[in-house]
Amino acid sequence: MAHFVNETRDIVTEAIDGILAGSGGRLARIDGYPHIRVVLRNDWEKSQVALVSGGGSGHEPSHVGFVGEGMLTAAICGDIFASPSVDAVLAGILAVTGSAGCLLIVKNYTGDRLNFGLAAERARSLGHKVEVVIVGDDIALPDLAQPRGVAGTLLVHKIAGALAQSGADLSTVAAAARRVADGTMSFGMSLDTCAVPGSPKEARIPPGKVELGLGIHGEPGVQQVDFSGAHTAVAAIADRMADRIRDQSYVALVNNLGGTSVLEMSVILNDLRLSRLGRNISHVIGPAAMMTSLGMHGFSVSIYPASAEELDLLAAPTSQRAWPGVSSVKAVQVAAMPAGIAPIAFAPSVNLAVRTMLTGCCKTMLASREELNALDAKSGDGDTGSTVARAAEALISSTDRLPLADPAQLCQAIAQELSQTIGGSFGVLVSIFFNATADALRTDLPITEALQVGLDRMKEIGGAKPGDRTLVDALEPALTALVEGILPAAKAARAGADHTKSLLQANAGRAAYVSAPQLQGHTDPGAEAVARIFEYLESMT
Repeated sequence: MAHFVNETRDIVTEAIDGILAGSGGRLARIDGYPHIRVVLRNDWEKSQVALVSGGGSGHEPSHVGFVGEGMLTAAICGDIFASPSVDAVLAGILAVTGSAGCLLIVKNYTGDRLNFGLAAERARSLGHKVEVVIVGDDIALPDLAQPRGVAGTLLVHKIAGALAQSGADLSTVAAAARRVADGTMSFGMSLDTCAVPGSPKEARIPPGKVELGLGIHGEPGVQQVDFSGAHTAVAAIADRMADRIRDQSYVALVNNLGGTSVLEMSVILNDLRLSRLGRNISHVIGPAAMMTSLGMHGFSVSIYPASAEELDLLAAPTSQRAWPGVSSVKAVQVAAMPAGIAPIAFAPSVNLAVRTMLTGCCKTMLASREELNALDAKSGDGDTGSTVARAAEALISSTDRLPLADPAQLCQAIAQELSQTIGGSFGVLVSIFFNATADALRTDLPITEALQVGLDRMKEIGGAKPGDRTLVDALEPALTALVEGILPAAKAARAGADHTKSLLQANAGRAAYVSAPQLQGHTDPGAEAVARIFEYLESMT
């Protein structure tokens, strides 16, 4: 798997320098490259308790992204998924620790415990006050004697960091950190493993499965289960966590493991809100990428029963852009629909011939879904078939409510239905076409002329003309030939659609951004949809 890196041995140092260069001077590093990689606050005066954390790289923005006012004082960076050395940790401690002392926040992995622990002993032998807090928040592997430290560690960073910023002494900060570490539970899942630069990607999770409880270094989880969507996936985590909590309020940290889209993470948060666990979640942090795993397509949930004081500490100001803040969870708020946009209620009427024609056109589009999507994938985003299929399904389901015996009202009703059910430019353009056609029919124009008015309005607003490689290339010749009958119209629509295969420059729509070699030989999906509708209408005669 390719990555945007140079030499794999330089990934961490180059990434750190990129972060430092973009920090506006807030951060600095100790001059110890490449073996000692310590990032620290550039404004630190050693007058307060210092907070030091770190571990293997590859979890960005953790840990460097949380160095700043109100959180970490320094972060120690190891190689990818590897603990930093004892000397690196000691250098970080010595660089930031003053008379107030230092708290080390360590995730519960053997290398981190040993290296941070020995560095703490050496710092103490040099006369420094150092406390160590071990975080083992992962509950996915119930029989594990030493639970792993995962994203819940960030709750410790924030609460301890805000306390230290307020001037609390080392014993107070350490006690708060231990309380949060002991009370935090985390559980993660993923559809895929992580990809370590320079190493082959492990294909451990087959398609159709999701792995529960895998580690932030890609370690195997507790089990793989069938994946059928976000709702059941989130429930698998939420149910396990709900079984272990008390009936009290919790703050939830919803963490993106790096390869999950923002859209997906919002769905995950909504499903978490609706889960068994949801009624106990009063506040949420995220969803955001906070402790990632090199692009892993997964997420984790960490929960903690924060007191009112601790919620204030979680909400306390911090300079780190990577910290998403904490928000209360409320019921979804719904505002009233603005006046003038409410849908028109049409009086339904019966016309069996029109009903058969409309239903047949819709079924034609439903049957064309995959082929139209495949065509659109050549020149757009691959969803034209799905778009027209949604419109077809909506029209079929609303047939009993349509004014089938009144052509003008029917066109307006179709326009309204399409504007509500089809997204993107295709739905808007077709809605414009039927609205303008309805207006023309009310002036007693013949249907062929009214359809032409609809086309002209669509061209005027949409800006497309014949030759621009859009649905107009099939629709305009079809409507021109319609005065001679449906057979000439169907033939003209097919010829127009087929002609788009030779058009190597699109001047409208998403295909306008696609190069000629990608367009050549492929019919425009909108024009193909028009041609298929006219061919169906011709088959009815």
